[in-house]
Amino acid sequence: MSAFLKFATGMDWISEKLGKIAGYAVLAASLISAGNALIRYGLDFSSNAWLEIQWYLFAATVMLGAPVVLRFNEHVRVDIIYGKLKGYGPVYVDLFGLIFFLLPVMGLFTYLTWPFFWNMWVTGEMSGNIGGLIRWPAALLMPVGFAAMFLQGVSEIIKRIAYLRGLIEMDTHYEKPVQ
Repeated sequence: MSAFLKFATGMDWISEKLGKIAGYAVLAASLISAGNALIRYGLDFSSNAWLEIQWYLFAATVMLGAPVVLRFNEHVRVDIIYGKLKGYGPVYVDLFGLIFFLLPVMGLFTYLTWPFFWNMWVTGEMSGNIGGLIRWPAALLMPVGFAAMFLQGVSEIIKRIAYLRGLIEMDTHYEKPVQ
């Protein structure tokens, strides 16, 4: 179990670094958006590249930020039963969801998006817009993000099993979001 916990610790570290990149992507997208608006309305000049880079940065925010959200247990969940469970109940529900939903879906999405990215890389596909960008960087974010989410899911499974075995402490507190 020690090697698995080291893997989980390493994956948690990677997810946090990806989360930092996602945070910088939000900042960059905001600054580019503001600059683009100023230039467009102030100087009556625009470029499709500036619009597209915002989309790419948003893709980076979502795809690279999702694993750290899972790592901090802040992901979206159906709260009909989960919030009422006590003791090990939430941990078992998490394990079920991670094993039977998250891992298969993230594995499938990684598998399906890799050829999509590869085709764009090989062909050098460009945006159809005048002045648009190459598309493969945005397409690469999909298999990378889904794979990182898959690996973070494995990390979460390892931590929950270790917690159930009494090998680690884990904060299982869950607070229902204010609606």
